[in-house]
Amino acid sequence: MRAQGKSRSGGRILVDQLQIQGVERLSCVPGESFLAVLDALYDASIDVLVCRQEGGAAIMAEAYGKLTGRPGVCFVTRGPGSMNGSHGIHIAAQDSTPMIMFVGQVERGMREREAFQELDYKAVFGSIAKWVVEIDSAERIPELVARAFRVATQGRPGPVVVSLPEDILTEMSDTADAPRVEPADTSPSDADMKALGELVKAAKKPFMIVGGSRWSAAACNAVADFAARAGIPVAASFRRAQLFPADHPNFAGDLGIGPNPKLAARIKEADLLLLVGGRMSETPSSAYTLIDVPTPKQKLVHVHPGAEELGRVYQPALAIQASPIAFATKLAALDIGSRGNAEEAATAHADYLAWSDNPRKLPGRFQYGEVMCWLRDRLPKDAIICNGAGNYAGWIHRFFRFNQFGTQLAPTSGSMGYGLPAAVMAKRQQSGKVVIAFAGDGCFLMNGQEFATAVQYDIPLIAIVVDNGMYGTIRMHQENNYPHRVSSTDLKNPDFAALAHAYGGHGERVETTEEFQPAFERALASGKPAILHCLLDPQAITAARTIDELRAAAKT
Repeated sequence: MRAQGKSRSGGRILVDQLQIQGVERLSCVPGESFLAVLDALYDASIDVLVCRQEGGAAIMAEAYGKLTGRPGVCFVTRGPGSMNGSHGIHIAAQDSTPMIMFVGQVERGMREREAFQELDYKAVFGSIAKWVVEIDSAERIPELVARAFRVATQGRPGPVVVSLPEDILTEMSDTADAPRVEPADTSPSDADMKALGELVKAAKKPFMIVGGSRWSAAACNAVADFAARAGIPVAASFRRAQLFPADHPNFAGDLGIGPNPKLAARIKEADLLLLVGGRMSETPSSAYTLIDVPTPKQKLVHVHPGAEELGRVYQPALAIQASPIAFATKLAALDIGSRGNAEEAATAHADYLAWSDNPRKLPGRFQYGEVMCWLRDRLPKDAIICNGAGNYAGWIHRFFRFNQFGTQLAPTSGSMGYGLPAAVMAKRQQSGKVVIAFAGDGCFLMNGQEFATAVQYDIPLIAIVVDNGMYGTIRMHQENNYPHRVSSTDLKNPDFAALAHAYGGHGERVETTEEFQPAFERALASGKPAILHCLLDPQAITAARTIDELRAAAKT
């Protein structure tokens, strides 16, 4: 820590704080509003990824937060740059991800005049960020940056927006540094754990759902061990499948869009529901139908690090304010008597395996379900799977099996364009692992420009673009509600394989199931960022139904 007495510019003070907080890499789109920061980064030991659009930079920061549990950091310029970056802020908010976006601002003396690209960031981001602050002097940079890291990580994690008036970054100050921040945590009380033990002992049909953030590999292992000891089936919340191993005999599946009907029934019939880490928002709760609001018919135990989330939607029988990590450390000693009964969990796991095996044959020569099953057998268990939003993701959730913590990056907010920039950050952060970015044709083109970032920094991810020539999810809803009246959902796409070559990467066009395996191996062996352009028949709109079947169902 630098003692007070040596004068530094605000830009230098800020970069020094980032290094103290352990920031190893950040993403940005450069702007004249924070040139002094860029100059300070020149001499810093921070890996800087220069992106093509602020939305991509913000998503990369959010992905870093998911991967590490420490705030991902990005820098964007004022006005339009900040609005582009709002994409990632919203994802971090709904996904409970620690993240900090530093935004340029007009000089202090120009504020309130609607100067060039001026915005009131507290007004703009106040409803989606966990905290928004504008730093008024170089002297306060250490104080407020430390607070930003604390706010982003404590309780329910989330995004923080820090506004930087241009002139404070060139202002000189001899202010002292702030220390590294480690987030405070809350542990379950002995009384809470005793009450939980009694509830588990008395339960006939207990069920556990894991979700949210503030997990670790050790916490996941502890929860899995407890589930086995207690004979409790476990489901993962939407896009949180990495929190419980799919090959565990107690795994019952994941709660996403169109979950296994047997899984949904099992949750509704449970007499004890243990919700750890998650919020059970609209998607995992099947539009708030799995658990009654406000008073569940199941005895609900809700474990969450944010006190404001306990009882916010569902009134629990037992509310435990604790992070999943802190809660998991108490499970080994939890007295549950001789409750252990593996029969119900085994049945739930068998139902999951049946649901996620043997994908039905759909129209077309490219059988996406078969490809997904091949990938789950081919990829190493520590491969990182990234995706955005779209019907193409349904095949991932249903047929791929996540078995390790830290292997899934996907937006629970349902944000398109997420997969590719997330994969850029994941492969940069963990270069020894295979990193796959799944994207639909519409999803890829929302942040496809970040493939250039992957090429620039030699980041050899593999992007699998599933092209059905439409915005698939919207078409699905359109066919359900307005059959035979297609409007505004068709897409005319480029040759994505040629696009990969144009950027300087590896690209191949895949038209049949048989072509996928050798194309994938060539992409992996190329050592370059790669795009596999996979052509999916437009009729094969979901893992379960064709367009004709949707239309027929709509008529009835």
